[in-house]
Amino acid sequence: MSSPLSYFIAGTDTEIGKTLASCGLLRACAARGRATAAMKPVAAGAEQGADGVWRNEDAQALADCATVPVPAVLSTPFLLREPAAPHLVARQAGVALDIARIVRCHRDIVQRADITIVEGVGGFRVPLDDERDTGDLARALGLPVILVVGLRLGCLSHALLTAEAIARGGLRLAGWIANTVDPAMRFLPENVDTLRERFSRHYGAPLLGAIPWLASPSGVTAAPYLDVQPLLEGTAK
Repeated sequence: MSSPLSYFIAGTDTEIGKTLASCGLLRACAARGRATAAMKPVAAGAEQGADGVWRNEDAQALADCATVPVPAVLSTPFLLREPAAPHLVARQAGVALDIARIVRCHRDIVQRADITIVEGVGGFRVPLDDERDTGDLARALGLPVILVVGLRLGCLSHALLTAEAIARGGLRLAGWIANTVDPAMRFLPENVDTLRERFSRHYGAPLLGAIPWLASPSGVTAAPYLDVQPLLEGTAK
């Protein structure tokens, strides 16, 4: 068996489809016979089920799409109840978002699967405390980054600035996924072409797929639009 692979999923903003894209990647990799695991290290927003257990919707969706079961204490070591900026919620709860702990959990998880998808929280530079942000987390994990771009007015600047921040942090942009947030966006294909050309020219990052507006968005419905072969081959590492 080849060495396990892992990728960090970043977004141009919050609510732009990181979880949808991550679930699609998990399903697409599993369809190619790979054992998959998922991680949502920091999740902000949780509800208590009838069994008394607190769960985050995105973290649960990732777990449902992975083929390898992982204890929640490893997959989501920091589950914050309030749906707000993680550093503020953590401070209120008296919790330190310990990056070293996340790295240890990740080290355990990657040994269980062929490919592990790690979904960030919010955009790429969301604060985790007074000094560090999710970009620092990606660097500590040492993972190549897949950028999810929410296709809507303003996405070009958001995408280019995020890609620049990823590269400036010494991280590899392994590829990107276009997700249609606004189906009525004008010049949508042209926007995708603009980013495809620039990401290829500046970072050698391929377009891994363009997810259209989906009536029933899920990992199952998103997977057919994604090309995971470069990831599985490790050429995007």
